[in-house]
Amino acid sequence: MIASSTPGTKPGIDRLQTWRHLPRDTRDTLFQLAVIAWTVAPHLLHLPWWCGLMSMAVLAWRGWLSLRGGALPSRWLVAGLLLVAAALTWWQERTLLGKEAGITMLVVLVSLKTLELRARRDALVVFFLGFFLVLTHFLYSQALLTGLWLLGAVWGLLTALALAHMPVGRPPLARAGAVATRAALLGVPVMVVLFVLFPRIGPLWGLPQDATGRTGLSGSLRLGGVASIAEDDSVALRVRFEGPAPPQDQLYFRGPVLSTFDGREWTRLTPTFPAAQRPRLDLQVAGPPLRYEMTVEPNQLPLLPMLEMTPDLPGAAPSIPGWLVLQRVDGQWQTDRPLVERQRVTGTAYLQHRHGPRQDVLGLRDLVDLPPNANPRTLQWAAQLRAQPGLQTADGLQLAEAVLRHIRTAGFTYTLEPGAYADNAIDEFWFDRKLGFCEHFASAFVVVMRAMDVPARIVTGYQGADPVLQDGYLIVRNSNAHAWAEIWVPQRGWVRVDPTAAVAPERVRRSERLAPPPGLVAGAVNSLNPALAQQLRAAWETLNNRWNQWVLNYSRGQQFDLLRRLGVQSPDWTDLASSLVALLCAGALAGAAWAWWDRRRQDPWQRLQARVRERLAALGVAVEPHHGPRERARRVRQQLGAGGEPLAATLDALDQARYGADAALPRPALRRWWQDFARQARALA
Repeated sequence: MIASSTPGTKPGIDRLQTWRHLPRDTRDTLFQLAVIAWTVAPHLLHLPWWCGLMSMAVLAWRGWLSLRGGALPSRWLVAGLLLVAAALTWWQERTLLGKEAGITMLVVLVSLKTLELRARRDALVVFFLGFFLVLTHFLYSQALLTGLWLLGAVWGLLTALALAHMPVGRPPLARAGAVATRAALLGVPVMVVLFVLFPRIGPLWGLPQDATGRTGLSGSLRLGGVASIAEDDSVALRVRFEGPAPPQDQLYFRGPVLSTFDGREWTRLTPTFPAAQRPRLDLQVAGPPLRYEMTVEPNQLPLLPMLEMTPDLPGAAPSIPGWLVLQRVDGQWQTDRPLVERQRVTGTAYLQHRHGPRQDVLGLRDLVDLPPNANPRTLQWAAQLRAQPGLQTADGLQLAEAVLRHIRTAGFTYTLEPGAYADNAIDEFWFDRKLGFCEHFASAFVVVMRAMDVPARIVTGYQGADPVLQDGYLIVRNSNAHAWAEIWVPQRGWVRVDPTAAVAPERVRRSERLAPPPGLVAGAVNSLNPALAQQLRAAWETLNNRWNQWVLNYSRGQQFDLLRRLGVQSPDWTDLASSLVALLCAGALAGAAWAWWDRRRQDPWQRLQARVRERLAALGVAVEPHHGPRERARRVRQQLGAGGEPLAATLDALDQARYGADAALPRPALRRWWQDFARQARALA
C-alpha cells in the first residue's frame, strides 16, 4: 500500500520519496516491467491492436500486483490467456508460424511471463526473451531512430540483469546502470570486429516479401495520385556527383513510362504490334559523361530511378550484386525484384542524348490511341488547333509549342489541391477549372498531342532536388515526384516536354516544390526561427545519411577494400574468415588474461575485512574471518568496554551500510570508512 502525500508536501517530491522507499523487489519489478514496455512499444505500430492491448494490460496488471503486494495469478489463468492469444493469432494470420505470427506470440509470451516472476530464474527468462525481442525489431526497420530506441532497451535489460545479480541490500539503480554501461562498452570491440569482418552472405535483416517501402512512384498514374505523394517530404534517394552537380532543370530521374490511357488512369503500354514493328530504345549519347552515385530508399517497385539518360554501357550501367538489372525499351531501368531494402548504385549519365526510333514504325500507332467517347471537348479543341493557319503542316515540336503557349496564357494554375475531378477529367481540367498538379498538365498535354496524331506518352519519376548539399549529397524527396511528357519527332526520336514548366517554371528551374501546411510542431519552429528549423532538419538528415552509408550500406566490397588497405593483395572469403578468427582468438586470450589477473586480485571488501581483523588483533580483540561487522562490534564492546564504544559504533555503521535497507558501499565510501576506523583504532592503541 502506497501512502498518500502529506499536507504541505509537493506531489513530485512525495512521489520521488515513495519510489526510494519501495521494497527492493517491488522497485526492481517495476523497473523491469517498464523496460519490457519500452522494448515492446515499437512493435505496436506493426502488430494487431489486440496484441498491444493485451500486452500493455498484462504489464499494468503485474505492476499493480507488485505495488499492492498481491498474489500472482495461477498458472491455469496464464495458460488460458496464452491459449486466447494463440487463437487470436491464428484468426488474424491463419498460422502460428512466420514473421508476423511469430513476433505476435513472442510479445504475448514476454508479457505473460512477467506474471510468473517468482524467482530469479523467472526473471532471467524474461531478460533473454527481451533481448530476442530487441532483435525482431530490425525485421521491420533499420532506421537510425530504431537503433537509438533499441539501444535504450538493451541498456535497460542489462541494468535489470545486473540488479538481479547484485547482493543483498538495496543497491541503487544508478549503480546497476553503471554496471550495465561498462558491460556494454566491454562488448563494443567485439561488436565492431564482427560488424567489419563477419562475411556478408546476404541481407542480415529483412524478409523481402514482407517489406513495406514507400515511394513517390507507382506502376500507374491516376489523376490526384502524385499530388497526394507531394505531401510526403521523406527522402526518396540521395545522389552525389563526381564534380559539379547539373542545374536543377536537368535533374530528371526516370521512372515508369506510361502509355495506355483509359480516360482516368495511365498504365504501361501493352503492345498490339509484333516485336519487330515496335519502337526500340536506339539510345545515342553525346557530350561529357556525368558520373554519379545514388542511394535509393525502398520503393516496393522493381525499378531504379536513374538520371536521364543513363545508358546500358560498360562502366555506365547500374548494377546490384546478385540482381538482374536491365534497361527497358522505354529507357527505364528495371530490376528482377522490388526494392524492399536500401540500395546504393553508381551510374554514368549523358545529359545530351537521343533515344527512340528516328523513322516512323507501326508500333508508334499504339502511342496515339485514346479511349473512345472520353473527353470529347478536348479532342475537338485539339482538332481546331491543328486546323489553324500555320499549324496544318506543323511538326510535333511546333504543335507542342502551340499547346504550351495556350497553357501559359489561358489562366491555368499550378496547385497541390486541385480537388477531385469527374469522369471526363481532362475536359474538366482543360476548360473549366484549370487547376492542377504536374500529372494534370502532363496528362492533358499527352491527350491533346495524341488527338493531333503525334505519338506521346507520360514519364514519371523525380525532378529536382534540395538546393543545398547535405554531407556531399543532393537529397531527392518523395515530394519531388513528377510527371512529364515525351513526344515522338521524326529524325530526332523521343523529345522531353515538361508542361508544368509552362505554368510554374520555378518548379523545374529551381525545384521549388509546393508544400502542404506544416504540422503544429514544425509550424511553431518555423514561425519562431525558420533558419533554425532548416538547420535542424539538415543536421538530422545528414546524420541519417551517414548511418545509411557507413552502417546499412556496408557491403562485401567494402570488407575486401579494407583488407586491401591492410596489405592483402587479392582478398577473398578465406582472408575475411582468417582475419575474423585471428581477432576473436586475440580477444579471447586478452579476456582470459584479464580473468586470471582479476582472480588474483583481492576483493575490496575482503581486503578491508583482513585489515580490520589485523587492527582489532593489535588491540587484543580476537575475531574470526567469518565474523561480520556486527559481531566484531559486539566483541569490541565486550573486551574494550566503554572506551571501545566509538570503534564499535564505526563497525555498526559499516554493518548498516553493507546490509541495511539502503545499502551502498562504493569504493570511495569504503576508503572513507577505513580512515575513520583507523583513526578510532589509533586513539585506543
